[in-house]
Amino acid sequence: MRGRVELPREQGTPDRRPQVSDLGMPGRRDLPDQRVAVVYLEGAPRGAFEDRPGPTVVLDQRNENFVPHILAITTGTSVEFLNSDRTYHNVFSLSKANSFDLGRYAPGRAKVVRFDRPGIVRVFCEIHSHMNAFILVFAHRHFALTNAQGEYRIDGVPPGIYTVSVWHPGVTIKSESVRIPEQGGEVELSFGPS
Repeated sequence: MRGRVELPREQGTPDRRPQVSDLGMPGRRDLPDQRVAVVYLEGAPRGAFEDRPGPTVVLDQRNENFVPHILAITTGTSVEFLNSDRTYHNVFSLSKANSFDLGRYAPGRAKVVRFDRPGIVRVFCEIHSHMNAFILVFAHRHFALTNAQGEYRIDGVPPGIYTVSVWHPGVTIKSESVRIPEQGGEVELSFGPS
């Protein structure tokens, strides 16, 4: 299954809080990619819940931003919160799916959290209020992130009828039903804002 997601025009990102060391200096700051969305099956097909050890992925902290801004993973995955900045960070979440507080840690260090419950986990830095990210945790592997052109691809979906949804912070996009035929072949499904 493949397709495209069309999002409304790009939204702005909040400016970071100025620091004394920034006075008179232009600030270099990577902006999170606001054009990324997550496309996923609402119900997983049979065999999608195989028990596999989850991998470890990195959610970097660079130029006072979480990179990537949106991360999609399966349950059992560990996320390494790497501090690539020249300042301390304190990563935390108050989300129901996974609540944690990693405390303050120095540049070059990393701390790891394992995600065992599906849901949306909003991540913040206690020191830098403008920093935030989203981790979407799925109980199955039938999801994909869109690329810079809004394109996505979900491979290995068995025949059947599924509800396909799109998630993007602050944008509502109507779910669609799709039929994956018995004889195989590629199914195309595109989305636009509601």
